[in-house]
Amino acid sequence: MMTTRNTDHDYAVVGGGVLGCLITREILTRDPHASVALLERDAIGSGATRRSAGLHFPRGSTPRVRGMASYSQQWYAELKGARPELPLHSLRMTVVSPTTEETRLRGTYLPEAKLRPTAALPAAVAALPDGMSAWEGDGCQYADVHALSHVLARELRPHAKFREGAQVTGVVPVADGVRLELGTGDALTAGHVVLAPGPWLAAPAWKELVAPLGARVKKVVALHIEIPPTADDEAIVFEDEDAFLLPYHERGHWLFSYTCQEWDVDPDTVPASLSPTDRRAALATLRQYAPHLVEHCTSGRVFCDAYGPDFEPLVRALTDDGRVVFAGAANGSGYRLGPAIAAETADLLPLPSQ
Repeated sequence: MMTTRNTDHDYAVVGGGVLGCLITREILTRDPHASVALLERDAIGSGATRRSAGLHFPRGSTPRVRGMASYSQQWYAELKGARPELPLHSLRMTVVSPTTEETRLRGTYLPEAKLRPTAALPAAVAALPDGMSAWEGDGCQYADVHALSHVLARELRPHAKFREGAQVTGVVPVADGVRLELGTGDALTAGHVVLAPGPWLAAPAWKELVAPLGARVKKVVALHIEIPPTADDEAIVFEDEDAFLLPYHERGHWLFSYTCQEWDVDPDTVPASLSPTDRRAALATLRQYAPHLVEHCTSGRVFCDAYGPDFEPLVRALTDDGRVVFAGAANGSGYRLGPAIAAETADLLPLPSQ
């Protein structure tokens, strides 16, 4: 626990998305007496968090990501158990993959998924192409991530200082910490700063600090399928296509997320509406499995997210003294891996161990 302070705050977290809120929560869980400021250029949850599909499924392409997925799955389960009213919803899950890839599939998904072959296809899938098989699995859930971020923020406000609508324009080392210059014309100092900027990697205040990480920003596209899901509908993961169908019960429609390959976009200028190219590419994937849904894909969502060079989240110090830490580039899995990213971030700070 901090006992003396020559700065305005012990810690400052820059970025008020779900990840910034989770990091702030983790800091205060480990040290309830810490002075923490949470700064957001817009309103809480206004960036990638507002557009997040919020799907968690128990998988990871590397040992580290599998460990992070397992940690986060347990964290969310405990949170939901303690707070059943939170907008976290369990789902059944079906994974579609080439029949010959079962060994790889079982190495990718966690033991908690308990993958088991099934001949019964979900109602949303008309048929499987030749050479494809389906597996049922456990451990899937989804969240209204925007709503969850506001719940987290509401509970943090009595314990942390919030600065919304306060863009950070400068990150300047000072004798005892870091000075954050703000677009409001004032500034604050903190002993340690965590940058959790989502896709705003190239913001002038930290562009040079973040550049050596090699992270990039990619466009993210999902279609809304305007058919109400039923209570029995489940999430369907198309493993080879890196795509999924999600029944959005509380919104009354389905969401189809596919992998767009448009890189190095700017979150301040990427169009928020679907383009003909976006829609054609998504429908080409969906048509393989659910052609009956294509005519109902009349809307969607577009934004972007940050991706690490090895497709693992980036959590590391940006300065030699460790006073500025980056957390993010979670490859579209900021919600799914958020609790583990927050824990790794806190491990880099001078906080009591859990």
